[in-house]
Amino acid sequence: MTTRYPASPKSVSTLVMANEENHPLIQSTLRPQEPTSKSTTQLHSLIERTCSESKKLWNIAGPSIFSRLAMFSITVVTQSFSGHLSDLDLAAISISCTLLISITFGFLLGMATALETLCGQAYGAGQHHMLGVYLQRSWVVLFLSSILLLPLFVFATPLLVLIGQPPEVAERAGLVAIWLIPFHLSFPFQFTLQRFLQCQLKTAIVAWVSGGAFVIHVILSWVFVYKMRIGIVGAALTIGFSWWLSVLGMLGYTLYGGCPCSWTGFSDQAFVGLWDFFKLSLASGVMLALENFYYRLLLLVSGFMDNSKIAIDALSVCVTIYGWESMIPLGFLAATGVRVSNELGAGNAKGAKFATVVSVVNTVLVGFIFWLIIMAFNEKLALIFTSSSSVIQMVNELAILLAFTILLNCIQPVLSGVAVGSGRQAVVAYINIGSYYLVGIPLGLLLGWLLPSAIVGMWTGMMSGTVVQTLILAIITMRYDWEREVLKAQILVKEDTTSN
Repeated sequence: MTTRYPASPKSVSTLVMANEENHPLIQSTLRPQEPTSKSTTQLHSLIERTCSESKKLWNIAGPSIFSRLAMFSITVVTQSFSGHLSDLDLAAISISCTLLISITFGFLLGMATALETLCGQAYGAGQHHMLGVYLQRSWVVLFLSSILLLPLFVFATPLLVLIGQPPEVAERAGLVAIWLIPFHLSFPFQFTLQRFLQCQLKTAIVAWVSGGAFVIHVILSWVFVYKMRIGIVGAALTIGFSWWLSVLGMLGYTLYGGCPCSWTGFSDQAFVGLWDFFKLSLASGVMLALENFYYRLLLLVSGFMDNSKIAIDALSVCVTIYGWESMIPLGFLAATGVRVSNELGAGNAKGAKFATVVSVVNTVLVGFIFWLIIMAFNEKLALIFTSSSSVIQMVNELAILLAFTILLNCIQPVLSGVAVGSGRQAVVAYINIGSYYLVGIPLGLLLGWLLPSAIVGMWTGMMSGTVVQTLILAIITMRYDWEREVLKAQILVKEDTTSN
């Protein structure tokens, strides 16, 4: 009888090794794993970078969008209250805000974007003390510009009659325009303080102040219009009061310790280099004013139509909704300008390019969501502003055009933001003139004459101008020499720092 002894550890190890090739479990455990493919690694890296950049972008764009929506909604709330007073009051406040205010709003907002270029690059380069100097220069330049624009409000009635608006609408709008002057004079401080704080990523304070001003405005509008029965004049005054309340909130934060590195007190350096600052600001103002006023021209056409008051009211509703939604792309414009200028100031060309791509993707997705909303609720849009069945019907007919206009206009502001971040506002101004006023307007007039509906034809032609503008900006952005832009930004910041 043969005695069997337990196998030694050595013999077990030998047995395992001998059977390794035939045992799938041991094969998967002991054999080295296949290395992760290079393409998979790159994909993970791209996703991580995209998420990181999107987070940085939304940290600026989110509060910026909220604050812009809150401040724009102040005007929308006023129009809504006025629309339930009478069709004439709605037409008057709409003409004043949609034509007159849009001109000064767009121009001064555009001028303020020069601050995004300068402050963003200085912040990226670590020259924080220059931000306060730039802010004070912008106050001087923008406030003087706002004074020069006052004749638009003082002579509003004859100007509106001259461009074909009905006399009763022009007269009431002229009255409203006078009481909107305080609103207009708040722009130089509102826009510049917003950009000054955004470039330092202090966006939360802007959002809180804007949200508070909006809540107070809703209460004031209800008291003045419905309780005290002051009517259209009271409605106009509440807009200016609420905007100045927002200005005082941001100014108080800036002056009393909120920005210790960038605000070191008032300086006589604010009056140095004003001409160069004015040239950059003027280019920015023309860029955004032409864009902001473009679709407002539809209101001029409505003055020559039958049932002009109904047409004005319907188009005012559409333009107001368009303007409301455009606060989101404009928020991305500001965020893109800040991100691009920060990266250029820090000498990171690849970072600036990548920020541009991520911003475009984000704003297109947001624009598509709003396109779906308008297509789904087109029959209920006008109910926010009026109870007139004829106005509601006309808005329903124009809702599809409105939806596609919003979708088309979601890309262009981001591309303009790239120009702002790199200081190329003048280039965009020329593109806007060519695309909008040499292509869009003539084609709109032609289609307005050929198609049964003049408004539909005009609007369709003007959308073509937007397409041309977006394509040109996309081509220019794709051909950017980012390394050269970095060098330009560093030279600009160095020159300003040396002079101060």
